[in-house]
Amino acid sequence: MLKTYKGSCHCGSVQFECDLDLSAGTSRCNCSFCSKTRFWKAFAKGGAFRLLQGAESLSDYQWTSPIESSPILHHFFCKRCGVRPFSRGWLEDFGGEFHAVYLSCLDDAEQDIAAAPVQYQDGRNDDYESCPAETRHL
Repeated sequence: MLKTYKGSCHCGSVQFECDLDLSAGTSRCNCSFCSKTRFWKAFAKGGAFRLLQGAESLSDYQWTSPIESSPILHHFFCKRCGVRPFSRGWLEDFGGEFHAVYLSCLDDAEQDIAAAPVQYQDGRNDDYESCPAETRHL
């Protein structure tokens, strides 16, 4: 069931809300970005993500796949405190625009996060439908 969550960076400059169904699952990936940043995420598609304040406080690291010519992921972080509250992307196979929300940036969602199932993805081998052999470090 969709629930509206509020989230923020550490210093509070960036604030957002999003509609997520955490009981439908969250994900962790072993690609170099996700594993190095411990990116535990849930996806908000289309208009299910709303930036409430702090657009001017965001910096954008753009990632381009080796097989793409333009950036497909924008990893945003707060210029003041350095926290990465969400990423934005667009993939046809994923239904268009989406936001990947860092679960650690959701405010007052500990109970829902603790109960949420986790799906592991083998992004290191571009096989996002499969679980990697080792997940304990993710």
